[in-house]
Amino acid sequence: MNTKRLQVFLILSVISLSGILYIQLFWLSNTKKIQKENIEIQKKQIDLNKKYFTESTINALQNVRTFISQDTNNSYGSVINSKTNFFIIEINNEIQAFYLETLLQREFYKYKILKDFHYSIYDCYKDTLIHSSLIQFDKDSTFIVKPNSSTIHNYPKFNKKRDASYFTVYFPNLEFKTINTDKATVTPAFYIVSVCIMLLIFFGFSIRIILKQKKLSEIKNDFINNMTHELKTPIATIGLSSEILYKGEILDDKEKIKRYADIIFKENKRLEKQVEKVLNVAKLDKNTIHLHKEIFDIHDYILSLKDGFEFNYKENGAQLTFDLKSKNYMINVDSVHLTNVILNLIENGVKYCINEPEITIKTKDEFNKLIISISDNGIGIEKEHLRNVFEKFYRVPTGNIHNVKGFGLGLYYVKTIIDAHQGKIEIKSKPGIGSTFIIKLPAN
Repeated sequence: MNTKRLQVFLILSVISLSGILYIQLFWLSNTKKIQKENIEIQKKQIDLNKKYFTESTINALQNVRTFISQDTNNSYGSVINSKTNFFIIEINNEIQAFYLETLLQREFYKYKILKDFHYSIYDCYKDTLIHSSLIQFDKDSTFIVKPNSSTIHNYPKFNKKRDASYFTVYFPNLEFKTINTDKATVTPAFYIVSVCIMLLIFFGFSIRIILKQKKLSEIKNDFINNMTHELKTPIATIGLSSEILYKGEILDDKEKIKRYADIIFKENKRLEKQVEKVLNVAKLDKNTIHLHKEIFDIHDYILSLKDGFEFNYKENGAQLTFDLKSKNYMINVDSVHLTNVILNLIENGVKYCINEPEITIKTKDEFNKLIISISDNGIGIEKEHLRNVFEKFYRVPTGNIHNVKGFGLGLYYVKTIIDAHQGKIEIKSKPGIGSTFIIKLPAN
């Protein structure tokens, strides 16, 4: 996917996601509005139920008072509703408990007040207050006396002494449904948040895959370009030298024949080496790497590098220095692969250096690890490329400039070998200053 198509995809994805979120928010807004209206309706219904119950109970109790007092004009006494479930009825006559209970049951039936209740009777002359047992409404549509009921302990507190006699009625189990406005809007909000999170995760995952594919495509193209440049030169050199030998113009000059033959031999070896690199990486991909571990003196090997290094890079004025402080330098490793790793890192330090290369190798102990650090004074690597340098075929972008040869396989090989040894490799780099590769291997 090219950059233009990726931009179009991103724009369309953002528009689609925004549209979905807008619809969800619009739906949430309407849902909240409907819920608010429903809550108001339910509140009004509850208020109406309370009002109806209170009015019905007052009417029933007023009738009871009328029957007891024989006062048809209801001129004396009143029904006091101090709480929703508690009523006080003043009366001027003596009150008989059984008669009162009978009248209460009858009037409650009449007004469909089918609730459990207690009653109490106060005698102003004797200054006594008597509480009844719980009168429970049964499933068979009858009131049954339940003695020793615990609800009597919840009887409301009130001023017992009055100038006249009275009786009270208390409904202990009376409940009117309440509306929890906090929970009413939780479900839609939770749904919207869940949908948004899922969409964002899907969108992010899709973008990540697309960007990864784009990156792999760029790496593949870069690898093909690098491989073309790597193979083109030796092929052209071999072709030119072979053509000169084929024409026979230098058959009499043995020195020239030997020189061109030597060129063909060296370039052929160079091609063979490049092909071998690619094949070795293919083997690593198939997990066919086998380590042949042995006890290896890493300090002795590092010290032995100096002479060969100065000989190979004497034209560059390269310098190799050591700072070997590890005491656990005898390690169990595959010596062939580990030496290749070190040589790869040294070669990179020289290859990516503009001035005279300066390579420093240090060792130290850290807990149960042997730390090997290889530092150079090369061109360094930008921060955004550091996490990708160990990926296969990856090379730090240099545009169309191919002044440094390679396939982008060296550091991939290095990390694969270190991982196979249950070790770790890290890189620290600053552009224009250089890079440091830090290898951490298990110590014996």
